[in-house]
Amino acid sequence: MNQKGIYFLLFCVFFNAFSPLSLTAQDTTEKSTTISHKLWGELLEKHVDEHGNVDYYSFRKNIDILDKYLQYLALNEPLDNWSRADSLAYYINLYNAATVKLILQHYAVGSIQEIKQPWGRKWIRVGEHELSLNQIEHKILRKMHEPRIHFAINCASASCPKLLNIPFAAQNIEEQLEQATHAFINDPQKNQINPDSIVLSALFKWYKNDFTENGSLLGYISRYTGISYPKNAKIKYLKYNWSLNAQ
Repeated sequence: MNQKGIYFLLFCVFFNAFSPLSLTAQDTTEKSTTISHKLWGELLEKHVDEHGNVDYYSFRKNIDILDKYLQYLALNEPLDNWSRADSLAYYINLYNAATVKLILQHYAVGSIQEIKQPWGRKWIRVGEHELSLNQIEHKILRKMHEPRIHFAINCASASCPKLLNIPFAAQNIEEQLEQATHAFINDPQKNQINPDSIVLSALFKWYKNDFTENGSLLGYISRYTGISYPKNAKIKYLKYNWSLNAQ
C-alpha cells in the first residue's frame, strides 16, 4: 500500500471512532449508577414500622435530613443510559419520600386528601424540572410498563400498599417488587380473596389496564394467590380508606 493509501486508511479509522453513530452507541448503553438511597433508608428504619405505618410526629424532627435526600435526588437526575432498575428505584423512592414530605408540611392532617392538590401540584425538583406526584406516577413510572409499581409507591393512606421500611435498590428491585406485590394481594385488609369470592382493592379497578397488558386481571391475581378462578368469576371492589397511615 502506498503512502496515500495508508493516510486514507488512518483517516477512516479516526472518522469512524468519533462519528455521531459511534458516540450515540456509547451514550445509549445502559449503565449502573452510583446513586445512594442511604439517607432515605435511615429515615425509613427510624420512623416506619413493619406494617408500613409512619411516626410522622417523630419524623418532623428529621425533616432536614429528608430535605437533604430530596435535594440529592434533584441534583442527580436520571439519564437516558441509566438501567431500568436504577430508574425504577430512583423514581419509586422519590415518590415515597416526596409523599412523606408533603404530609410533614401539612402536619397533622388526617388524610392526604385534606391537602390542596396533593398529586397535581408541581414542586418536586428533578434536575431543571419541577414535577408533581401525578407526573412521576403516570408519565414516568407507568410508562415503564411495570404494573408492580402500584404496590411500591405509597399514598400515605390506610388502603395503600404499605411503605417499606427499607428503600428500593436497583440491585434487588425485582425481588422487592415481587415481594411487595405478593404481600399486598394476600393481605386480607387490602383484598378479600377466596375460591368462591373475589373482593379486590380499588387499585385493581383504577389501573386495570396496567394489570391486563399480558392477560386477564383474574390471571394476574391467580399468579400471586395460587388460586384458579373461573373466567366468568364476578369481581367486587372495596371502598378505599384514605385515612393517614400514621402510627
